Amino acid sequence: MVPVYSHSRISTFENCPRQFYYRYVEKRPVETEGIEAFVGKRVHEVLERLNRFVERGQVPSLGKVIARFRALWDETFQPERVRIVRAENPPESYRESGERCLTNHYRRHYPFDRDESLGIEQHVSFSLDAEGRYRMQGIIDRIARAPDGAVEIHDYKTGRWVPTQQALDQDRQLALYQIGLAARYGDTPMRLVWHYLLRDQTRVSTRTPEQLDELRAATATRIDQIEAEQSFDPRPSNLCGWCEFRDVCPAVTGTEPEPLAADAAPAATAPRAGVRPIATDAPARPADQLRLL
Repeated sequence: MVPVYSHSRISTFENCPRQFYYRYVEKRPVETEGIEAFVGKRVHEVLERLNRFVERGQVPSLGKVIARFRALWDETFQPERVRIVRAENPPESYRESGERCLTNHYRRHYPFDRDESLGIEQHVSFSLDAEGRYRMQGIIDRIARAPDGAVEIHDYKTGRWVPTQQALDQDRQLALYQIGLAARYGDTPMRLVWHYLLRDQTRVSTRTPEQLDELRAATATRIDQIEAEQSFDPRPSNLCGWCEFRDVCPAVTGTEPEPLAADAAPAATAPRAGVRPIATDAPARPADQLRLL
C-alpha cells in the first residue's frame, strides 16, 4: 500500500527525524498537547462555524463569535493535558490571544461579502505523479472565489510570527494544495492567502506552472529520502521544548537511544519514476500547522 503524505508529515521529518519516527512510524500515543495547538484548534473550530453561517447568509455578531470561543475553551481545556512551555504565561493569556485572533478577523472582513465560499475545511487528496505513487493529502481552511474570478486558497495562522514575503513565495503547504485543486479548477488563476490573525495581517502569493512542477519534484525527492531513512536520528533545536516526545527522546534525556523497531522502520526505496527529482537538502522552517494528517 502506497503511504499518504502531508505537508505536516514531511515538515516533521525535516525538523526532526526522531520526532517523525515516534509520531508516524512507531505511532507512540500522546496524552497531552501544547497550548499553542490547543488555541489554534479552538480558533479554527470557531472560524469554521462562522464561515458556515456566512455561507447560509447568516452573519452572527462578534459577541456571539467570542462567546462561542469561550464556551469551547471551557468545555475542552484540561490543565493536566495541555502543556504550557512558557510557564510565565498563564492560560488566560492564551485565551485572550485566541479572542484577539477572532476579533481581528471579524473586524477586518465584516460583513463577509467580499468573495464566495467554494469549500470550508476542505479535504484534498491527490498524487504528485501520473502513476499515483506519491500520494498527498491535506485540509484547506477555506477555498473562495474572489471578485475577479480567481480561486483563493486561504489558511488561518494563530501564531505570532509572520514570515517574509520571500519565505511565503517559497512556502510548500498552500502550493501543494494548489496542485491538488488543479483538476477541479483547471486553468482558473489561483492565489495563496495567509491570514496571520494575531497580527491582523494578510499575505498573498502566487505560483507559476514551472514553480509547481519544481515543487512536485522536490516533494517527491523528500518523500524518497523519508522512505530511505533508517536511523531517524534526533535533530536538537529550540523546538525541543515543545515536542510531545521530549520525555523519551535521547537528545533531551541524555540516555542511550532505544533500538528502532526493525519491522516498523520504512524500507529503503529507489527513486520512483514519474517525477523529476531535484536536490532538497535545506530543512523547512518550523511549521505553523495545527492539524496533523
